[in-house]
Amino acid sequence: MAKASYPPGATPLLVLTLALLAPQRLAAAEPRQLSDAELIAYDAQPFDHAAMMGKRVVVGLFHGARVVAEFPCSDVCPDYTTRIVHLDVAPGAACAAAGGVTEARRVPCSIAMVERDFCVPRPLARAGH
Repeated sequence: MAKASYPPGATPLLVLTLALLAPQRLAAAEPRQLSDAELIAYDAQPFDHAAMMGKRVVVGLFHGARVVAEFPCSDVCPDYTTRIVHLDVAPGAACAAAGGVTEARRVPCSIAMVERDFCVPRPLARAGH
């Protein structure tokens, strides 16, 4: 029987421990499923405008679709940083297929605001949709 070879400084116990922990580390990196209540709570909570300005973060999954939050700002930053929570899916037919609603959100642009369509999770859609 051939003797196992390990990287320099590694012991069989260390190699086994790393092999057992690797799937858990990968699973921890996967976004988790969010409920309607969790989405609504995330969207309602305050955020640090300066810390989040210009960032895009993965919030989790909603019915299998990735939910992201974007924090755009323009002109008077960080005071005018806004948060837009949406599915990482194109507006329109793809959005509807993912269970979202295509809605316009106001996005800072230069010294003004422009409306841009996003695929919004149904619990965050405005009334009437």
